[in-house]
Amino acid sequence: MSDLPGIVVTGASGRMGQMLIRTVLESDKARLVGAVERAGHDWVGRDLGQAMGGAALGVTVTDDALEAFSKAQAILDFTAPDATVGFADLAAQARAVHVIGTTGFDETHLARLKAAARHAVIVRAGNMSLGVNLLTTLVKRVAAALDEDWDIEVVEAHHNRKVDAPSGTALMLGEAAAAGRGVTLEDVADRGRDGITGARKPGDIGFAAIRGGTIVGDHEVIFAGPHERLVLKHVAEDRSLFARGAVRAALWGQGKGPGGYDMLDVLGLGDGA
Repeated sequence: MSDLPGIVVTGASGRMGQMLIRTVLESDKARLVGAVERAGHDWVGRDLGQAMGGAALGVTVTDDALEAFSKAQAILDFTAPDATVGFADLAAQARAVHVIGTTGFDETHLARLKAAARHAVIVRAGNMSLGVNLLTTLVKRVAAALDEDWDIEVVEAHHNRKVDAPSGTALMLGEAAAAGRGVTLEDVADRGRDGITGARKPGDIGFAAIRGGTIVGDHEVIFAGPHERLVLKHVAEDRSLFARGAVRAALWGQGKGPGGYDMLDVLGLGDGA
């Protein structure tokens, strides 16, 4: 049992944090060795299992991430950008695989992650599901096959508590479409329309975000051409699929050289860092 990779989950009290914890506990290929919450959180100092409303697990929730990471071979992190870049520095010190499902990063955050990846394995993806990552490869191929007579729109829907838009997955799909056309997403992205916006600019990649209820995650890429449309779509029915993907990434990263990777690498569909 002790030979299994030890995993720490950050943001342990959150919905995704608890899902990650349950997935690690159910795995026969990894073991849970720590859980991290922010300083002052009422879970800190408590047994994790009891804090989650169940039996004791013998794992105490801590706000000392470095101490927790020092016992781990992998970190699962679906928190917030500022927290994640701090965890990346600590995970690099511990030489632990850092699996990041956090979204909403800006260029400063990404630069910090790139620096940390020089010292440890970072697997970062806007979506950890097999289906979405296969969808990404399809979007890139279709975009490469169709010219600018085909407008590209990315539409995503999530629950009413999601704080960033467009979603990380939507941006990932937009980046795939842009790569297929040989352009940079930031040069062609249309992320906000309100009022008299004028006609759609040829070659732009548009985004629309829906928020409501308990939607786990719907994503579709619309290729709208003259008198016809092609729609590629993925529907997530349970966030446990993201947790399973994260554990898979943590196991895949064991023994890999330092660098930045994504789920396409984990699935054997990418080129690596």
